[in-house]
Amino acid sequence: MQKRKLGQSGIEVAPLTFGGNVFGWTIDERTSFSLLDAFAATGFNFIDTADSYSRWKSGNVGGESETIIGNWMKKSGNRDKVVIATKVGSDMGQGFKDISKEYILKAVEDSLQRLQTDYIDLYQTHWDDKVTPVEETLEAYDQLVKEGKVRAIGASNLSPARLVESLEASKKLGYPSYCSFQPLYNLYERESYEKDIEPVCLEHNLGVISYYSLASGFLTGKYRSDEDLNKSPRGAGNKKYLTGRGFKILAALDEVSKKHNTVPSSVAIAWLIARPSITAPIASATNIDQLNDLIAATSLSLDENDMTKLNDASVW
Repeated sequence: MQKRKLGQSGIEVAPLTFGGNVFGWTIDERTSFSLLDAFAATGFNFIDTADSYSRWKSGNVGGESETIIGNWMKKSGNRDKVVIATKVGSDMGQGFKDISKEYILKAVEDSLQRLQTDYIDLYQTHWDDKVTPVEETLEAYDQLVKEGKVRAIGASNLSPARLVESLEASKKLGYPSYCSFQPLYNLYERESYEKDIEPVCLEHNLGVISYYSLASGFLTGKYRSDEDLNKSPRGAGNKKYLTGRGFKILAALDEVSKKHNTVPSSVAIAWLIARPSITAPIASATNIDQLNDLIAATSLSLDENDMTKLNDASVW
């Protein structure tokens, strides 16, 4: 499998990222292990999580996903074969987002312990707290990189202005620079990324690992009516996609997937992989069939007509 460079980090990753938000939420540890085993067995190496996954589930406190991944790596003995990306800055019960130096230096130790590793490949600013100077956040990362606890840093959910400010501060002060960005981006939700963030990513050669790559499952074709919204815990969030434009996108996905004898989810991921700025879209799976559809996307070659059909249907 041909790996892709993650920005200027020197890290090489397969063109698909396993989204770890489902670990400890919609699937238990045993199922998580089975999926991770299958993912790694086919040559994929990039896993994304966050310290806050999955606090939203009743009874969880956060860290469940990192803990499962850590247990899996210990059991498998494959730490050196996988690229682990996690995040810091979410509300972990304190009632607010925090990317201060003091908080980051504490949070990283918690993540390292849960992951049962002495280093994190990609440590990402999850959310902006909008009060911490970018220089302070970067100073924390500088310390962690020098200590060998973090290989590279990335960002997610920063405004274009704060992202650019951070990149400029890194260059000016000699701090590590964000090598990647993690935006919400998929066939349905294109405008914000393509208009405001993508130009920055291309100009600064940032690796891009998009989240909600399947629009919470909508782009699988699973949700086509109000009645379908009860099919999963994430179903209710798909109501916003049940629009004329949404149905137009599903029709294009159906047409292209039929042409290639595959499924809409594979086509939706293949479209992302083919986008010029995308390194490795993030997608989650809760069973082997779903995972196989994601993996199939990486070998699906969409031609110019396919891309035009999908782009026209989803134009913003």
